[in-house]
Amino acid sequence: MPQVIDISVDLRVGIASDPPALLPEIDYYSHQDTVEEILSYFPGATADDLPDGEGWAIERVRITTHSGTHLDAPYHYASTMNHGARAITIDEVPLEWCFQPAVKLDFRHLPDGYVVTPQDIDDELDRIGHELQALEIVVVNTSAGDRYGQDDYVSSGCGIGRDATLHLLDQGVRVTGTDAWSWDAPFVFTATRFEREQDGSIIWEGHKAGREIGYCHIEKLHNLESLPATGFKIACFPVKIHAASAGWTRAVAIFDEE
Repeated sequence: MPQVIDISVDLRVGIASDPPALLPEIDYYSHQDTVEEILSYFPGATADDLPDGEGWAIERVRITTHSGTHLDAPYHYASTMNHGARAITIDEVPLEWCFQPAVKLDFRHLPDGYVVTPQDIDDELDRIGHELQALEIVVVNTSAGDRYGQDDYVSSGCGIGRDATLHLLDQGVRVTGTDAWSWDAPFVFTATRFEREQDGSIIWEGHKAGREIGYCHIEKLHNLESLPATGFKIACFPVKIHAASAGWTRAVAIFDEE
């Protein structure tokens, strides 16, 4: 049997998984909480008629399509992709993009807020002895990887700049991923840089590269430090939400049986 490693976070309340306005909310209902709800479907029934006197356990969730580990569609970044074509939504993403051989780039040594360059990518590929192939999924292990659930998670990790993103896309990559909150550098660092430089092109620059070449990326991955640099596949099929900018995914790394 293939070895499957979970590289997704759990969707959880009470932690700083997102900026405050985007935090998920989950209401939990136990088997006891829902007794009257299930009885409403069966006129004349009482709690004594239910096995163990229990209803069902359910949860009611208020989230965005970007809560938890998720796959962003090109539509999230802009209304157009590929130099003016309509940007595809998550239900239109080619499924073959979402199950491919993968490579991990280890950028944990880079400081929070650092913007990765094409040279950084090439240097890491040289270090691990890998030549990128079209449609390979490229994930980056950042210093945010072990901060999920901590108060500084959203502001942790490096980001991938426009030029570095296009460097990957020019080589045929169509899905990338990060264990940070965003593919781009944390906003707090970009805001400081914008205040200094007054250059709007740096805002969300890695995402906005999708206007030139449409691509997807996975955000809020987890456990990437447990993966080797190569030798595995990633499956990251998104939930099919009509006309949406993203879809939740249970991303996993798959190693073939030896």
